[in-house]
Amino acid sequence: MLPIERQKQLLSWLKEEGALSISEISKRLQVSEMTIYRDIKPLLTENKIIKTSGGITLASINNIPSSGCTYCFKESNSRHPVQIITNDLKVEQLCCPHCGLLRYKDIETDVSQIICRDFLYNSTISAKMAFFLFDSDFNLNCCQPQALAFGSRKQAEQFQKGFGGVILRFEEAVEEVEKRMKGDLGCHCNK
Repeated sequence: MLPIERQKQLLSWLKEEGALSISEISKRLQVSEMTIYRDIKPLLTENKIIKTSGGITLASINNIPSSGCTYCFKESNSRHPVQIITNDLKVEQLCCPHCGLLRYKDIETDVSQIICRDFLYNSTISAKMAFFLFDSDFNLNCCQPQALAFGSRKQAEQFQKGFGGVILRFEEAVEEVEKRMKGDLGCHCNK
């Protein structure tokens, strides 16, 4: 089977099943996983599929605007964006820390770097070193539960004094946003 035929078969399976693991595709097509990775590379470039942890899924929107969030797909004009740089040097733009934390959780093993903006100073910081404020009374009308990133605990605490909320480190914030999304609150992303 030629690569183009395997790609067509992959898209057909994804339309029927939603998502597939690389190992499952390899077994079905009776080719190596390396061959599958070569086959999916053009599909990723064309935004036909999205790589997930251990597999692939169809892209919800094939023509995501270059300034759009790769998690919730809304136009990203936020002043607090997040960028994820994968091990294969692909850069994903996310509209806010909420989407950044969720996307990080989805592709954690493929992430080389995750960077965000300090909410007060608008400077670029490593998200893994940031402090995240949840449940503040300061509403940015973005994705919920809202998370604000700060470069230092002191800055986060000063903002917390005026607007309330709870301060979490990166790993805690990843777990918290995932836990809340699995609960009754649901995602309030403007899709």
